[in-house]
Amino acid sequence: MALFRLPLWLNKKISFWRLMGSGRNGTFDIVPDWKQWSIMVVIPKTWIADRWETISLEKLQRRCLGDIISDLISLWNGKVQALLLEPKEGHGLWNGREVFGPLERKAGDWEGPIAVMTRATIRLSRAKAFWQHVDQVARQMAGAPGFITSYGIGEVPFIKQATFSIWESKQAMQAFAYQMHEHREVIKKTYAEKWYSEEMFVRFRIIRTWELPSLEQQLGQTANHLPAN
Repeated sequence: MALFRLPLWLNKKISFWRLMGSGRNGTFDIVPDWKQWSIMVVIPKTWIADRWETISLEKLQRRCLGDIISDLISLWNGKVQALLLEPKEGHGLWNGREVFGPLERKAGDWEGPIAVMTRATIRLSRAKAFWQHVDQVARQMAGAPGFITSYGIGEVPFIKQATFSIWESKQAMQAFAYQMHEHREVIKKTYAEKWYSEEMFVRFRIIRTWELPSLEQQLGQTANHLPAN
């Protein structure tokens, strides 16, 4: 993944990118998974109007990541999953920047699955308290009604962490976030004890997925029958 930094830095088509590691088995775990990684890129809004339903995963990679990275991924024969997302609402900064542009705090409801990213820079003095509560919240989220999947990712081990989760609906996500007692208590602690020096919370509409069969079925996609152009 370190080899990807220069091509992404030179890619003038994207406005922001991050290479992030993942927790053990893809979960939010302090132990890293050396075989799973995340690449996030912010593409121009004008691209959203394109015919994404006809674009293959390989063409998506070449357009968003460039030929060098795409060739390396093919050479390593790794399994790739991808999501095309539209940021709808949120707040906070990523290293002092509004990386997804200005967002409304509440943009109203919309139908279908929703993706959520919560990202924070953890104060070193509060890192122990943060990691002590991670397992509890992760277990609760995995068993919550409407939960589909989640990934623990981070750009700096232990202190710059993010959770990316996918839910059947915005209502299901909100029920977990605001109605589950244990989760509410952890959120209160983060503010009362000032765990974070910076945080960000963003909700996304899912436009298209690649190699996520259960989610593709919910979205009514027929990815396996699309032309590989």
